[in-house]
Amino acid sequence: MMKSHVSTLMIAGLLTATSAVAEEKPVLTVHTYDSFASEWGPGPAVEKGFEATCGCDLKYVTAGDGAALLSRVIMEGGRTKADVVLGLDMNLMAQAAESGLFTDHGLGDVKYTMPVAWDDPVFVPFDWGYFAFVYDKTKVKDVPTDFKALAASPLKIIIEDPRSSTPGLGLLLWVKSAYGAGAAQIWKDLADNIVTVTPGWSEAYGLFLKGEADMVLSYTTSPAYHLIAEKDDTKAAAPFTEGHYLQVEVAAKVASAREGDLADRFLAYVTSPEFQAVIPETNWMYPAITPASGLPDGFQSLVAPAKALVYPAGEAKKIRDEALGEWQAALGR
Repeated sequence: MMKSHVSTLMIAGLLTATSAVAEEKPVLTVHTYDSFASEWGPGPAVEKGFEATCGCDLKYVTAGDGAALLSRVIMEGGRTKADVVLGLDMNLMAQAAESGLFTDHGLGDVKYTMPVAWDDPVFVPFDWGYFAFVYDKTKVKDVPTDFKALAASPLKIIIEDPRSSTPGLGLLLWVKSAYGAGAAQIWKDLADNIVTVTPGWSEAYGLFLKGEADMVLSYTTSPAYHLIAEKDDTKAAAPFTEGHYLQVEVAAKVASAREGDLADRFLAYVTSPEFQAVIPETNWMYPAITPASGLPDGFQSLVAPAKALVYPAGEAKKIRDEALGEWQAALGR
């Protein structure tokens, strides 16, 4: 009887273990930046939507801002556990491509609705926007209309570090694109306006909202959050006559992905109407493919730059070191 009882327990245990294995779902690991995966970002809705179709678990791993994200994946190399990296941008694409860590998405022809044509075989755009300095209209009355006016003003600003943040890097290229050889002088003139340099966008914007500075480097779309989510129309983006630098954010499949098929399905999901419809009111950017229903009310009131500034991916990589050197020399970093 004892032997029979033990055998029965063993069989029950084996059945339970077998059932548990059968119920395990594959895990798709997506490395992204902090604000994307936050509870107020696109991450939760994207996770819920994709898991409803994939029979898998989607797991986010965060690494600060976009530039820090790429640095981490490059450091991990072939040992990375990432299947997909989401949150790089055009200014990092050449470096990412040269790493050899990413592979073709195989999506075919996708009809994007962005200010730039797109046919890259590796990187899939998911949103875009223009960098801008955001301010509170109730506090700043004399709004600068270019970098020279900003540098000459008493206004205090918060910016992001170009070594760890895609907005920070975008600002370097914005100044370089607008002023060329004169960029170094712009940075020298701006140095006393800068209150602090943060590792990423979330920290910078949080400090701005706490009143730590008059303006913060963000996006022309940032006021839409306050207008739509908070019914607050006091935040605005300062239109600059030199133009505004364009950012396109991208996702890519890791060549060593453990869940390659799921990674392919996820990148296809990125271009779906469901994913794209989430972007405007969670990431507060323009979707790479405008939903059939259009953009939410409030986006129509945003600053529309008269001139879009952008370097092609390869050129941005070449200019980056020179621009970073000018920034470091001016700020003593």
